[in-house]
Amino acid sequence: MFLLAGLGNPGAEHARQRHNIGFMAVERIAEVYNFGAWRRRFQGEAAEGVLGGRKTLLLKPLTYMNRSGQSLGEAARFYKLTGDDVTVLYDEIDLVPGKVRTKFGGGHAGHNGIRSTHDHLGPDYHRVRIGVGHPGSKERVISHVLGNFGPSDQGWLSDLLDAIADAAPFLAEGADDKFQTRIAFLLRPPEDKTRKTEGET
Repeated sequence: MFLLAGLGNPGAEHARQRHNIGFMAVERIAEVYNFGAWRRRFQGEAAEGVLGGRKTLLLKPLTYMNRSGQSLGEAARFYKLTGDDVTVLYDEIDLVPGKVRTKFGGGHAGHNGIRSTHDHLGPDYHRVRIGVGHPGSKERVISHVLGNFGPSDQGWLSDLLDAIADAAPFLAEGADDKFQTRIAFLLRPPEDKTRKTEGET
């Protein structure tokens, strides 16, 4: 079993917030790959399906961000998973909006959801950091991540979620580098077709 968890906060009032981009990502994956219905399990909502030929559990912890690890830990213990079997998707203020970076292990960098996951799984698991941008000052971080994506964000956000879903099977295969490369390829602006090649008149 492969566990792919998106972090966020439950409730309609949080649904479009930057902090919930992990929820948004796994919801798009469930939709694209026709996962089963979301059911209450492991102190969260879970859906089962297949990614990259591997049986996969998508998980949205409902324990609120600061206690995300309770839900992940319960699911990991139930399936006897190691960190190699777990990938967590979450918001990252130190990346520009729309940028995606993967990593395995490391610190929590002050992210409360990742701090909680460390408490229950240890630091060695796969992460997908999804950029939501930095507000410019430490004092504005909380209001930024708990703020909704604006109308001007909807275009790139939808494209990003589509790209994450397209590349998701690579995560199940353990090919994080291919996942990251695929997203970069899908989101790369098309070349200017009006630009003349050298020698043209």
